[in-house]
Amino acid sequence: MREQFPFTIARVTRRWRKMLDERLKDLGVTQARWSTMFYLKAGGEGLTQRELASLMAIENPTLVRLLDSLEGQELIERRPCPNDRRARRLHLTDGGRAFMDEMTTRADRLRDEMLDGISEKDIEVTLRVFGTILENAHKQR
Repeated sequence: MREQFPFTIARVTRRWRKMLDERLKDLGVTQARWSTMFYLKAGGEGLTQRELASLMAIENPTLVRLLDSLEGQELIERRPCPNDRRARRLHLTDGGRAFMDEMTTRADRLRDEMLDGISEKDIEVTLRVFGTILENAHKQR
């Protein structure tokens, strides 16, 4: 069973992303873009690009391209940082907030479908196990 564990996690993750991509296709965003929007909302508006890149665990140049495309779609805007002229703070536009509302509705529906038949207790145990795995991974650095 232990041998199957990392592969099963990877398969579930890939399947989740693929299914959510399909459900968001008509909104004109890719997985990279919707995950960037998710992290921006989760991290709190007003993050700098560097803070968002750190939160997402990606390199800043990769993030810049994603932000350029999201800005082009008028989902986010970059505003000057009052304390650092070189930095820009990231904010959702009205369109970005509407997009996040729609994405959240669709993601919630998908999550509920994928977790159908699984008890809250089993979900709680699974999340606790994942938390321990992440703690162990951080110890290995």
